[in-house]
Amino acid sequence: QVQLVESGGGLVQTGGSLRLSCVASRTLFRMYDMAWYRQVPGKPREWVASVTSDGNTSYVDSVKGRFTISRDNAKNTVYLQMNSLKPEDTAVHYCDARPHGLAMDYWGQGTQVTVSS
Repeated sequence: QVQLVESGGGLVQTGGSLRLSCVASRTLFRMYDMAWYRQVPGKPREWVASVTSDGNTSYVDSVKGRFTISRDNAKNTVYLQMNSLKPEDTAVHYCDARPHGLAMDYWGQGTQVTVSS
């Protein structure tokens, strides 16, 4: 099992930036595919970005060119750099860890991102 702790959320104006961090407890972090999701009340959780254990990244269309996901295996940490933020980015953002090749997800507690117009 792995514990995930997110941080870095907050209140920012339209066009601003935030960097989310997610620290994982497991020493085999490098073997996990990592992802960020977000959720607003009353809507399903939405996938935002992923980085695989071998460093391949992918993004939902709505954040391409604005968000960057990265990982530092030495620090057991995955990041989400969010630039040019929009009010529609407002959501609780969750970190997800999945052992590569397995259908098993671990979630953090979430961090709130609020973008004011």
